[in-house]
Amino acid sequence: MKKIAELLVCFLHPIAVVLVWLNIMVRPELSGTAKLVWAVLALVPVVPFVYVLTGGELWEKPAPAPAPAVRR
Repeated sequence: MKKIAELLVCFLHPIAVVLVWLNIMVRPELSGTAKLVWAVLALVPVVPFVYVLTGGELWEKPAPAPAPAVRR
């Protein structure tokens, strides 16, 4: 399941970048410089970087804590 999520991220990022670029092109309130900056920043894959920096533990549940010892 983890590998499927990784592959999905790899395929969806380029699609997301193209959609961002299309959106940027039709935004009349942005200047040419702002459009260029947003277009370049859209290339940086933030989610995969966060995934790698967290050691791949982004979507995994932490192990439950052990039960406390009972004294008699």
